[in-house]
Amino acid sequence: MRKIPDELTKRYEQEGWWTPETLGELLARHLATGPDTGFCVHSELRPYRGTFADVERQARQLAAGLRRRGVGPGDVVALQLPNWAEAAMTFWASAFLGAVVVPIVHFYGRKELSHILSSARPKVFITTAAFGRMTFQPDLCADVPIVGLVGESSFGELLDDEPMAGTVHTDPAGPALIAFTSGTTRDPKGVVHSHQTLGFETRQLLENYPPDRGRQLTATPVGHFIGMVGAFLIPVLENAPIDLCDVWDPGKVLGLMETEGLSIGGGPPYFVTSLLDHPDCTPAHIARFSTVGLGGSTVPAAVTRRLADLGLFVFRSYGSTEHPSITGSRPSAPEAKRLYTDGDPRPGVEIKLTDDGEILSRGPDLCLGYTDAALTAKAFDDDGWYHTGDVGVIDEDGYLTITDRKADVIIRGGENISALEVEEVLLSMPAVAEAVVVSAPDSRLGEHAAAVLRIRPGHSMPTLDDVRGHFERAGVARQKWPEQLVEIPEGQDYPRTASGKVQKVLIREQVRRIAQQGIAAVAN
Repeated sequence: MRKIPDELTKRYEQEGWWTPETLGELLARHLATGPDTGFCVHSELRPYRGTFADVERQARQLAAGLRRRGVGPGDVVALQLPNWAEAAMTFWASAFLGAVVVPIVHFYGRKELSHILSSARPKVFITTAAFGRMTFQPDLCADVPIVGLVGESSFGELLDDEPMAGTVHTDPAGPALIAFTSGTTRDPKGVVHSHQTLGFETRQLLENYPPDRGRQLTATPVGHFIGMVGAFLIPVLENAPIDLCDVWDPGKVLGLMETEGLSIGGGPPYFVTSLLDHPDCTPAHIARFSTVGLGGSTVPAAVTRRLADLGLFVFRSYGSTEHPSITGSRPSAPEAKRLYTDGDPRPGVEIKLTDDGEILSRGPDLCLGYTDAALTAKAFDDDGWYHTGDVGVIDEDGYLTITDRKADVIIRGGENISALEVEEVLLSMPAVAEAVVVSAPDSRLGEHAAAVLRIRPGHSMPTLDDVRGHFERAGVARQKWPEQLVEIPEGQDYPRTASGKVQKVLIREQVRRIAQQGIAAVAN
């Protein structure tokens, strides 16, 4: 794990940002205060209506069953589930046991899942036989001692008749969650959070939420760090109803807003803009999400301006799985700051810029490091600073604006995509001599992957259908497939430095100009 300077640990404890309470203790304390709070899953495949007490009882039955099978503090419990009640049961049960939970995005394919399971080495894996494009693959978890499939008897058999009482104490400074996120590496990185960093993140997010939010629908996958925190921790602390949906269908969500009185609180811009662009959207729908927080993906100024012109109260935020809440605008911030900057530092957070503009951050919600020690050494320094790989500017009032990215990553609808991983898959195509993948602007999702290709002599430029088929056969999650192809004309080359390194910043600018002009060699 990374080195945390003693003075930072003392400060975080003295300020009450880090407490001796584990996640299990935090959940148990707050669940006891709101047992009748509603818990609903809006799903065609696995709908659910109950209360916090109902879900907690089953979580405690699962905890009892796992404890009887030898699961306890420090053991790893992995889950790859859609936004279902069983995901909450598994997460809460793991917290009660002091185990380390590993949420896995439900649309991750064979390649990503194989890496995660081999890296995390879970004692328990909870998943389902099939959902969308996800299919259970027994060979990948042959070495996992305990496997349960939701919807089949193997999951039900893990639940004891009598629920486990209380919680199992563990070190609050120790690992509580490992979130695997794509980025600059070819395989997802395992980001380790402690009970203290997660507890602080949950409390500070709740403090920044607007009051009287009513019933808010959570569509962000609970396999994501922020989806799990937003679905299974924050509502418990405020006794707010939990409403989940497992498939994002704008038309159906608008219907739920009418029949269930739900609202949308924000997230990646796509969740909001897809509703506004739907033909069934009315002013009455818009009034239901009067406060919108945008983050998790590139937030175009045109989107924030559009929402503000509709009368919505809009603010932006900036963070990552490693450091979830770096900056964000407070409700009292001037409109220009809320719409056109990524906010100022969150409570307890410090930021600074290097000489070349890279953003460094540290704070009570910063992770412990990666499961890979080499990655930890590269991203964190001895003074506790996290080198984000993002480039920005800080104005005279201390507000940050992201201007570019040093890190080789595309953020599509809140999902990180490693450019290196996509490039390596492209290079296994016979026609591709060289591949450079960069982010391209996307009106729906913020960004998508654009592949700029140099083709081997005697071969033709592949089509998007060719590329899609190749990525599908490689077992790569569909969200990572390139959505735009650009060919380097024969006899030309990428812009390079004097040492021969491809200048991706120039390629990104060229791809953005192509998007603005509405032309491309091959477009989605």
